[in-house]
Amino acid sequence: MRVLPPAELYVPHRLQQNVRNRILAALPASEFKLIMDKMQRVEHTLGESLHRAGEPIENVFFVESGFISALTMLSDGAPLEIGLIGAEGVAGVSVILGATNSYSETMCQTGGGAFRIGVIAFKEVVSHAPHLRDLLLRYTHVFHVQVAQTAACNAHHELGQRLARWLLAAHDRSGVPELSLTQDLIAVMLGVRRSTVSIAASTLQKAGVIRYQHGRITILDRVGLEDAACECYEAVASEYRALFGERPFEAPSGSVPVS
Repeated sequence: MRVLPPAELYVPHRLQQNVRNRILAALPASEFKLIMDKMQRVEHTLGESLHRAGEPIENVFFVESGFISALTMLSDGAPLEIGLIGAEGVAGVSVILGATNSYSETMCQTGGGAFRIGVIAFKEVVSHAPHLRDLLLRYTHVFHVQVAQTAACNAHHELGQRLARWLLAAHDRSGVPELSLTQDLIAVMLGVRRSTVSIAASTLQKAGVIRYQHGRITILDRVGLEDAACECYEAVASEYRALFGERPFEAPSGSVPVS
């Protein structure tokens, strides 16, 4: 993790419109300034862990770009993804519910940026920022919906539908149509074998909705990918739309539309 020097930071209370995290962007100006005065801009690297399962949560991260996986660690040491966090959300938000240790491991699946704030400062700001507290509680609810829907999806839907659902969620959060994802990584995220991921990806590629080459997946037909996914994608996306009062789920600003 790299902490950016002051010269590279936004001028937060003057340029709220430049902030890509949706929760921060939705705050009243007074609350936005209150929390931004306590935060640092950091850059994350691929594979970096922000929180370790069972260890104290020391910092909260408002994601600006890229996406992060929340992983539960099984008894055999294997990780399984239970949710994705992008610019719509916050890593470590459970501290507002009284949690002190992280239930899951939060790992960066891409490089990207975030605003970091220590837990003590975070709680102090939240106590004086009712709009922020409300948004964070509502976001926590929506994230729990995502976790529950992911569990149902993993138990009942076929891999091709699950892969399409996961790629859509990753695309929403990354904002780019091309994703650097190995089959090994996708297999870990979905809790399946690498060989089955290869079959599912080939099926989607033959249908013309994605192109998969050399560890890069390009979404060629967003609508077609939505058709290939199960209802779990829309169930979760609709909750995020309700959270931000939007009709469509919008990827972070600067995204590349795919048709």
